[in-house]
Amino acid sequence: MARTAVHAAVLVICALLAALTGCSTGQSVDLGDGTSGALVAAIAGEPDQLDPHKTTAYFSFEVLENVFDTLVEPDADLQMKPALAESWEVSPDQLTWTFRLRPGVTFHDGTPLTADDVVFSYRRIIDEQLANSDKFSSVTAVEAPDPATVVLRVDRPTPNMLTNIGGFKGMAIVSRANVDSGRIATHPVGTGPFSFVGQKSGDSISLAANPDYWDGAPGVSGVTFRFISEPSTALSALQAGEIDWTDSVPPQRVAQLRDDESLQLSVTPSNDYWYLALNEAREPWNDVRVRQAVAHAIDRDAIVQATSYGTAAVNELAIPEGNPWFTPYDRYRDDGEQGLDTARKLLQEAGAAPTELDMLVTTEYPETVTAAQIVADNLAPLGITVGIRTVDFATWLDEQNSGNFDMLMLGWLGNIDPDDFYYAQHHTDGTSNAQKFSNPEVDRLLDAGRVETDQATRKDVYARAATLIADEVSYIYLYNSSVIQAWNPALTGYEARRDGAVRFRTAALDPDGGV
Repeated sequence: MARTAVHAAVLVICALLAALTGCSTGQSVDLGDGTSGALVAAIAGEPDQLDPHKTTAYFSFEVLENVFDTLVEPDADLQMKPALAESWEVSPDQLTWTFRLRPGVTFHDGTPLTADDVVFSYRRIIDEQLANSDKFSSVTAVEAPDPATVVLRVDRPTPNMLTNIGGFKGMAIVSRANVDSGRIATHPVGTGPFSFVGQKSGDSISLAANPDYWDGAPGVSGVTFRFISEPSTALSALQAGEIDWTDSVPPQRVAQLRDDESLQLSVTPSNDYWYLALNEAREPWNDVRVRQAVAHAIDRDAIVQATSYGTAAVNELAIPEGNPWFTPYDRYRDDGEQGLDTARKLLQEAGAAPTELDMLVTTEYPETVTAAQIVADNLAPLGITVGIRTVDFATWLDEQNSGNFDMLMLGWLGNIDPDDFYYAQHHTDGTSNAQKFSNPEVDRLLDAGRVETDQATRKDVYARAATLIADEVSYIYLYNSSVIQAWNPALTGYEARRDGAVRFRTAALDPDGGV
């Protein structure tokens, strides 16, 4: 593959330079991109584009997390804290949010940040109906009464407003000039800790430290993101000192790597979840008893072992234990013969005897292919033959959106507020309700949760909604994955986060700290 060939060429260059200059393993090498001494990070794929408002690719956001800022941002505990906005207040009727911008912030091109930039960014998302426009579903106006103040007016209380505007860099504040020039997708200009330098197609993206960053200059001169699709190759490069960080770690190696002194390993429980969904627009999957039968027959423990080698946590709901919104639930934990017996009874009650099931999975997420094989084994004793249809992700999205599937598997990543976990996926009018689930009580609860400002009441609302969603099998929840990352011990000041956000703003490379 091209990426492997490019990576091999880089290693050859390093070897030649080592012979000529005596550079040792782990030393940074200038490859001509202007970022000598930069931290080198390996990510598993190349960003599709770098416009934070238009991309939905995780690989893009790994880079953009370091280039852009939002008004507020989540801390390590996923509580929202000031970022470009140094303070905010909410009116007594909960319908007006007023943000005060941090003074002295500039874009990477030297242009001062003003409230007009925030208005432009938010109006762009709303007016063009971009990927995250649903985050502004309650917003009726975005105003800039003065250059340092932004006002959001809403038509209903919006307790998750801060999470909506700061939960991830899809809500970044962008430069109008960068957008108007048409360059934002290939040469983004932000206010973040690093500025974009350049991209080598199929190989890497280079960023340079922003010495004027409002939160202090980064501790490294820059970051070079190299695209290494094969986890074993990325791990070998880390162990050899050719890269400094990667989140492309083979899960089957985790147990062994815990004792490897040549690297620092982090396995951090996340809010990400993986699920199966049955198409309720098709018979017999429109019968809740048939969906429940499938849910009882699935061996979640086997799926977790096969897909993550035990690094993930089995869960029958979306939100993991340890999260303040967690709700205990174990209706379908009767795996094995007991689960199959329950499944057979439910199918008999429904008068259903399905013999085939078309399961849609994607090569871009190999865990879906692995899980599909286990699902096929689980359902075979019920007389159901699972036809595993493996496609590229673009095709997967098309097939999902057109409803051309019996069952599909995927994950939801980057969730913080309970609304992120449930509304788009399970409300009748949800934008990601591909399974066509519809339950009036679930709709009522999810609508109520969006406007409830009392924390205890809101938690109860979502607990009831989550339980109903699982009881009615809108999704068959499988597990919460972990964020697995590894880095050179010489890399200090870096923290693996539950939300998977890759932030190098506080990182530093200690020349005496490596191996």
